[in-house]
Amino acid sequence: MYRYDAMAFADLDLARRLERAEGQACLEFAEARHHLYPESGAAWTECAGAYAVFDGVDSPVTQSFGLGLYEPLNPVSLDRIESFFIDRGAVVVHEVSPFAGIANIDLLCARGYRPIELSSVLHQSVVRPATKDYGAVTVRVAAVEEAALWSDVSSRGWAHEHPEMRDFLQQFGAIAFAREQSVNFIAELDGKAGAAGTLCLHNGVALFGGASTVPEMRRRGLQAALLEARMRYAFERGYELAMMVTEVGSQSQRNAEREDFRIAYTRTKWRLYGS
Repeated sequence: MYRYDAMAFADLDLARRLERAEGQACLEFAEARHHLYPESGAAWTECAGAYAVFDGVDSPVTQSFGLGLYEPLNPVSLDRIESFFIDRGAVVVHEVSPFAGIANIDLLCARGYRPIELSSVLHQSVVRPATKDYGAVTVRVAAVEEAALWSDVSSRGWAHEHPEMRDFLQQFGAIAFAREQSVNFIAELDGKAGAAGTLCLHNGVALFGGASTVPEMRRRGLQAALLEARMRYAFERGYELAMMVTEVGSQSQRNAEREDFRIAYTRTKWRLYGS
């Protein structure tokens, strides 16, 4: 198995592993949607080493991952990737690591792409976490038959500021729960489910997916307990590299850094205009 050195510098090899892990999690999301909703047309393809994922016209998962990291990008391969999205009626969006290099970014600019989002990609070595006392808070892996419960808790947490998105987030959670190579966790306070999180596993990398807490149980230690439980799960199964992606400068980034995650690089999301 790949051995991860916690003191290693962020480099192209690290970027390839991190981007592949997230790309794998997202293509598995599209596969889960296709399984649950065959009429959705959800699909993915690989071109020039990058994964292009279509999960629906309005899905945040519909984009490419790893562009320019595994093979040099050229107009022919970019044509193929763009056609994959355009033929399905979707805008063309790429998550691009700075390790893809300036030549690839220059090509995107020449094609009419513009940056629309920045995110922090964070990492640390997987270690056995110290056992802490969280009082009445407990965390467990959700059983298969608890998909609806997990999705409900997750959507309630995410939809607090945007209640109009509750139905969308409920379905999104159900699909996320059904992914291959993902483990879903529930945190409970006094036996009542109040937070949900996921762990996407690929080739030694444990991707800590977005966790949410229902409003009435926030600031009670559920998120800290969720993070510890997921780290312990990854450690006990031999995973060596932990990964998290957050909005640049966000509270989520600060929380991750408090838990010893460090920034590997700042990633840019590019959108094609004028197509």
